[in-house]
Amino acid sequence: MARQTKRPDSQRGDPLVAGPRFTGRLNGWGGSLLALIAGATLVLAFAPFAFWPAAIIAPAVLFALIRHCRPGRAMRLGWWFGLGQFGLGVSWVYESFTLFGGIVAPLAVLVTALFVMALAVYPAVAAWLAVRVTPKADWPSRAAAFVASWVLVEALRAWLFGGFPWLNLGISQVDGPLVGWLPLIGEYGVTAILLALGVVLWCLTSRVWGHGPDWRRWLGPAGLLLFVLLASLPLRSIEWSKPTGQTLSVGVVQGNIAQMQKFDPEFFQRTLSIYRDLTDSLPEVDLVLWPETAIPRVIDDLPDLRTELDALARDRNFSLLVGTFSRDETGRYYNTLLGFPDSVGEYRKRHLVPFGEYFPLRWLLEQMPWLFQVPMSDLSSGGANQSPLRVGELTLGASICFEADFSRDIRATIPDADLLVTVSNDSWFGESFSPHQHLQMARARAIEFRRPLVRATNTGISAIVDTTGHVRQTLGTGEQGVLTADVRPREGNTPLAYLGAWPILGLMLIVLAVAVWWQARLRSGTARKFE
Repeated sequence: MARQTKRPDSQRGDPLVAGPRFTGRLNGWGGSLLALIAGATLVLAFAPFAFWPAAIIAPAVLFALIRHCRPGRAMRLGWWFGLGQFGLGVSWVYESFTLFGGIVAPLAVLVTALFVMALAVYPAVAAWLAVRVTPKADWPSRAAAFVASWVLVEALRAWLFGGFPWLNLGISQVDGPLVGWLPLIGEYGVTAILLALGVVLWCLTSRVWGHGPDWRRWLGPAGLLLFVLLASLPLRSIEWSKPTGQTLSVGVVQGNIAQMQKFDPEFFQRTLSIYRDLTDSLPEVDLVLWPETAIPRVIDDLPDLRTELDALARDRNFSLLVGTFSRDETGRYYNTLLGFPDSVGEYRKRHLVPFGEYFPLRWLLEQMPWLFQVPMSDLSSGGANQSPLRVGELTLGASICFEADFSRDIRATIPDADLLVTVSNDSWFGESFSPHQHLQMARARAIEFRRPLVRATNTGISAIVDTTGHVRQTLGTGEQGVLTADVRPREGNTPLAYLGAWPILGLMLIVLAVAVWWQARLRSGTARKFE
């Protein structure tokens, strides 16, 4: 007589472990493939797709996969998830390496693959940690550890090696129902809510799969999921800041200078002519914004141009902000947003891009000058205590390119800033996801701190964004032109501006500690295991 094996209770009703044959597949390549697909699906939650439910569905799949795993298997599943997430989500780095970095295609493929595999380590560590601290596989504690581990590792990714916050889960809700939480708890708090909803979705799916039409078994998780989403909607209407009483008319200039021409000395005069003509086409405004490195040379070597721009600002009676490079008395170079007339001030970029604006391993790369060639890639960081840019009585919160991706960098300008201005040169990434994702992160900053935001880019996407993250006007990729609008500067603090991300990160540490404590109780037999 054939021996029958009873399925453990811990596997009953779980859609991803329903039956030994299905379980076997998911313990091998089937599970890895599902994790890879789930990671790629997560990218749909971000711009330009903005299918926000993917930010709940994808983590739910990963949690289901690691629900009954050992730590090593969980790490592999998390790594495959990361390969899908970053392999699709940051595939644009290949284009920047080949077209503008001077790397031949086969080597660019290798460098891009290594970059993606390195990023995939972060979700792998998060999955490993969630399982490692919950060896008893009690689902509430494993779910809590899953949420806390993901949030903490995501924050680590935004800090380690200069930080890379691309595809942080909470940013997806700029166009989702949880957007109202951003000014309260920031992107990491929203990430935690999304992950918790992913666990609820797993619970709902498990009960529907396991109990079929018995709606009483799945009414609880379905109701909870719907309640959180609907209860979040009123938060959108909370102002948090108030108008200063002044209206500022702004003009944004997008020159659409191809990256291959931007640093070509023979095209320099043509570049200046394009920006002059576009600026001349503007109506009467108070502030004009040119993009990052609109003048792709060291402005200190061009005294006649400085005089000309100063005269332009004075003759037209506006303040002009121009992206360029500058040099101090010690010979150090900076990525700079320079104001005309001089009373506007000067801002030097503080948060530089590793390997793009400075080389952490320069001594090694100097041995291989053929490997990576980026103009002006040995810059210095501006000081932390720079005087803010000013237009009349208004203070501007300035950021250059990469800095707008970091909530902590923009928070450093609050509450003094009445208006956020950011400039960028996204032409490095062509017609890829990157310009859309980059704008989405900038919009999150406007929402988090309830300040209008004016964004100028070289080749798109330039935009004027209100305090709710709504894009009022835009110039897309590959377009040349100007934007004009009247904006209302604002004052006041959001809860995030007061507290930053530390309360949420501290809470996640506590949640992780509680999960560890509960597991200790399970091992000692003083607590009942939930299945």
